[in-house]
Parts: sequence; structure tokens; C-alpha cells
Amino acid sequence: MKRDIILAGVGGQGILSTAAIIGLAAIEKGWYLKQAEVHGMSQRGGDVQSHLRISEDPIYSDLIPFGQADMILSVEPMESLRYLPYLNNETGWLVTNDKPFINIPNYPEQETVYNEIRKVKNHILINAEDIAKDLQSPKSANVVMLGSAVAQLGIEKQYFENAIKGLFGRKGEEVVNVNITALEAGIKFAEQYKV
Repeated sequence: MKRDIILAGVGGQGILSTAAIIGLAAIEKGWYLKQAEVHGMSQRGGDVQSHLRISEDPIYSDLIPFGQADMILSVEPMESLRYLPYLNNETGWLVTNDKPFINIPNYPEQETVYNEIRKVKNHILINAEDIAKDLQSPKSANVVMLGSAVAQLGIEKQYFENAIKGLFGRKGEEVVNVNITALEAGIKFAEQYKV
């Protein structure tokens, strides 16, 4: 099994942490990992994207060709649309937050963006920020997003939980627990989501 994932969003939304959690989970499972350089981190609020490839078999390139991504995982809805040319139209999944980060004056109407997302055969449109706020941890919206994608990644939940413990353990048990709760909340949302 392999998964080619485009991670997208804007600076400050936790793209690097999300990539690290997926990567740690894949490595613990015994999979191979390649990640292309993350672009756009030069400023908070700037667009960010990264190619992340995980597989049971060796991976020879860190870049995902157009039309071959198994998933676009985005913490910003318009950014998810920017990378649609990479998505496999038949089997690929678009998993995106519905909360826009309006950092340009001509940001499109939200409903226009949502309608484009809904045109994708396999999609999940989630309000990860509200879910994270309900958990009293607004900074964990990226982990809620990751949770909503777990079923499509081919890696069992416990590997993601272990990755969260490894990544956030130095910040204390409370931070670890809230992120595991955020992961579970995203999983639960995705299970109930109807396209």
C-alpha cells in the first residue's frame, strides 16, 4: 500500500506538525517515507504546501506527479482547490477545513469555494476549528483535520496516537491528551460525514 499526500494550508496552521505526525506513524508501522521540501513558510499567513509520500515499498521520488495524489489534506479551503490538479480524480480524497483564512483582498465567496470542493467525488469538508474550540484547544484544529483523514491513510489509529505522544510528549501529558482527543474527534466526524 502507498499513499501520496499533498498537505496544504497557510503558515501557522500546523502543516509541519501534521506532516511530522503522519511521518512518525508511517515509520513506526514500518513504512517508507519521503517528503518534499515545505514551501511557503517564510511568513505566517503565506501559502504552504508539501508533498508527503508513504509506502510499504521503497519510494524513489519525493514529488507527486499531477493526477496521482491519493489525498489533499488542507487546513484552508481555497488552498485545497489550488492543488486539485495533483489529485487522482477517481480514487483521490480531498479532505479540507471549511474555515477560510482570508489573507487576500479578492478571496472568493465561501459558498463558491465550498461548491467547488463538493464537486470532488471523494471529499470531506469539516469545521475543524469549531471542533477544536469545543475541545477547548483551538490550536489542535490541524490534528482534528488529520483525524478526519485517518481512514483513508491505511495506518491504524494507535500509530497516530503514538506519533502524537512522541511529538508532543515534551510539552506535557495535557497537550498529548488534548491532541489525541482532537484526533478522535476528527475520526468520528469523518465516520458520520455524508458526501
